[in-house]
Amino acid sequence: MFRRVFIANRGEVAARVASTCKRLGIGVVAGVSEPDADLQWLRPEAGLVDAVAILGGRQSYLDADAILAAARGHQCSALHPGWGFLSENARFATRCEIERITFIGPTPAAIRAMGDKSVAKDTMRKLGLPTIPGSDGPVADASEASSLAQAMGYPVLLKARSGGGGRGMRRVYQPSELESAFSQASAEALSAFGDGALYLEKLIEGGRHIEFQVLGDAFGNVVCLGERECSVQRRHQKLVEESPSPGVTPERRGAMMAKISAACARAGYRGAGTVEMLMDRDGSLYFMEMNTRLQVEHPVTELCTGVDLVEWQLRVAAGEALPAGWIKDGVPARGHAVECRINAEDPSLGFKPAPGRVSGLALPAAPALPARLRVDTHLHQGDSISPHYDSLIAKLIAWAPDRASALAAMDGALAGLTVTGVPTTASLHRQVLADPRFASGAYDTSLLDGFPGL
Repeated sequence: MFRRVFIANRGEVAARVASTCKRLGIGVVAGVSEPDADLQWLRPEAGLVDAVAILGGRQSYLDADAILAAARGHQCSALHPGWGFLSENARFATRCEIERITFIGPTPAAIRAMGDKSVAKDTMRKLGLPTIPGSDGPVADASEASSLAQAMGYPVLLKARSGGGGRGMRRVYQPSELESAFSQASAEALSAFGDGALYLEKLIEGGRHIEFQVLGDAFGNVVCLGERECSVQRRHQKLVEESPSPGVTPERRGAMMAKISAACARAGYRGAGTVEMLMDRDGSLYFMEMNTRLQVEHPVTELCTGVDLVEWQLRVAAGEALPAGWIKDGVPARGHAVECRINAEDPSLGFKPAPGRVSGLALPAAPALPARLRVDTHLHQGDSISPHYDSLIAKLIAWAPDRASALAAMDGALAGLTVTGVPTTASLHRQVLADPRFASGAYDTSLLDGFPGL
């Protein structure tokens, strides 16, 4: 195992990775920007960090030169990129290899192959996963997109080849909308990802966003740890996630897990990854993309399986094989887990980010057993929410033996969360839990359409 790991990320992400490193007895060096340097979780008394490296200004989490220089300077043999920032940057992973610093993630080749969505889609189709009908690769221009859309039939979806989070994505319902939508999506993708290329696919309305967690080692073994439902979204940003999905039958789950494990094994995938799929109204699942990193919502899988995914990222990167029992029989899961992302945003102002000082912070009490509550946060009372970064304050994750009990535990946790100094989205999450469609499990990505402020 590694002696010292450099964490090239910030906030809740970095604190989450650091907590597992400390439990395993691994030294932690946190790379932070100047705006983040005063956060209390970085102080020695917090017990998560052995050293702090100031990388530079607010954009320094993307400064590969500064990050690698700091990792070398602190004699770190491995680097964990977290999720976001440089976690899916194949060039950065290659530079880590050149510097003989273990990149805790997939190989640069795997990141490169899955980073281009059209290539990833073609790869997975060849490996046996069903894909949404669409263009074979990026379309040359709006004229080509129009021809394909006419042949395929409206509605269609324009999607950026690179990146994610809904940027560079436009729904098109009729021919007159396509040229404008293409121009807007391409410009947005170019600005966000430096790549304005788009591809086209059939729009599946009333779909559900389902993602499967995979874990592979360097010996050709891949296991699938079940799925997560991520259909509660605002502007393509996930807000509430749960596992298992209430919309996936046991038979379909087992069949898709086997297909995904086999496809990723044939691709030689190593490390943690997420296969994102769209489920139509008939229950059929279609591959959309693969994220070559952990997801923000990974804790719901951890609570259902008992597997610390960050730990196994570290173990696999250090050359360990996955447990033989997992490879032979799969990873057993039990109960139900749900996660709510709490952001410093004002619901009364269209969920506008609200940076500022957290003058008061009281986390909810644990629910009655057997239900369990996990709170992932880096914030302490007195810390400030920076205007430069994501406004995430905390993630609340509740587990119980069944879905109804898990949702009840989560509602109690939301009611018990107290944050003063900045507004939060906790009220929206309680609205979601109370919605009859969500409570019944019969919901899709349109759930939040019409919610106040949205």
